[in-house]
Amino acid sequence: MKPINVGLLGIGTVGGGTFTVLSRNQEEIARRAGCAITMKMVADKDLDRAKRLVGERALVTADAGEVVDHKDIDIVVELIGGTTIAKELILRAIANGKHVVTANKALLAQHGNEIFAAAQEKDVMVAFEAAVGGGIPIIKSLREGLTANRIEWIAGIINGTSNFILSEMREKGAGFDEVLKEAQRLGYAEADPTFDVEGVDAAHKLTIMAAIGFGIPMQFSAAYVEGISRLTRADIAYAEELGYRIKLLGIAKRKPKGIELRVHPTLIPARRLIANVEGVMNAILVKGDAVGQTMYYGAGAGAEPTASAVVADLVDVARMLTADPEHRVPHLAFQPNRLSDIPILPIGEVETSYYLRLRVMDRPGVLADITRILADLDISIDAMVQKEPHEGEEQVDIIMLTHQTVEKHINAAIARIEALPVVAGKVTRIRLEQLT
Repeated sequence: MKPINVGLLGIGTVGGGTFTVLSRNQEEIARRAGCAITMKMVADKDLDRAKRLVGERALVTADAGEVVDHKDIDIVVELIGGTTIAKELILRAIANGKHVVTANKALLAQHGNEIFAAAQEKDVMVAFEAAVGGGIPIIKSLREGLTANRIEWIAGIINGTSNFILSEMREKGAGFDEVLKEAQRLGYAEADPTFDVEGVDAAHKLTIMAAIGFGIPMQFSAAYVEGISRLTRADIAYAEELGYRIKLLGIAKRKPKGIELRVHPTLIPARRLIANVEGVMNAILVKGDAVGQTMYYGAGAGAEPTASAVVADLVDVARMLTADPEHRVPHLAFQPNRLSDIPILPIGEVETSYYLRLRVMDRPGVLADITRILADLDISIDAMVQKEPHEGEEQVDIIMLTHQTVEKHINAAIARIEALPVVAGKVTRIRLEQLT
């Protein structure tokens, strides 16, 4: 089989890692792919830097269009990020009959339906293992390894920055702002960390996994997204006292009325393996009806872990180049004409358990008023702790864990509780999952 020529768009952190891994393991990769996979062209705006990294091993250009239009390029690897130029280049590569490998989760979550339809039309492949979980082979597991299963739910720590921050807040008893600065100093958080700490990055990844797991189109706009920036050290400590850890989870669940698609801070029992995933590591749980729970753990970012997934995609595409397009693994695991139109449930219809923290006046009858409101809305209490007031204070914290209930009922209860004259300020609400 003739060598496969690759064109790389962007030789930054992941692009550089991809070039290094492909060069270093070239012989091993060729043995697995059945042919040589050669980096023929590299495009990057920083031409001098790109030339220093590549040397004489590939053609270097500042014009990405040259790569996607070059007649000798078989596979285009897009690692420039963003949702504008990257989209134009990917669609142009597809129109030119080239296969695409990308790590661009934001692009796929928002425009994946259009990109996959274009690829289907041109009989080319779009591979995207590196878009979720860095080097963890979660996409391949969902698309192929678990294909016998009806996926019941997916839950994952899929953003290393937020997991590092929560780990540090718990271990050091520090506040969010303090730990965020440390994460930025260490290079784990961007100068503008919004996408990471507000859950947007995790929602992009969850959207992709849910589409593959449940056979639905990409629906990022329907996902509920809540970040960690409002979490306090007090809530992390209280959760620990009750036997729980707080993690930013992406959760997708199949329910009778639709799909839950949500990212938010979540209490998890401390005995669960996923609750003990610390620092910048990622972990994803998938429950199938036949296999039960499976867990995937590893580095969710970084040059070579992500490059591992990019190169694995290159090998997959190389292996499938001669296959009849109708017999390739579909982009979203299910045949394109068999995707489901099952709706994404609004957050008010989600059913889970809750952690509630209330600041109340230390007076008789307060607890009875609160529990009466919960009972009126059929919300039952699983556990409750009332903290002792500090000397000279008239207010105390009450922490409650509820049994499962519908979110709109919790919202109604919180509104009524906050209206009580003995309740100070807002009720803190964090969702709780047993993950069984």
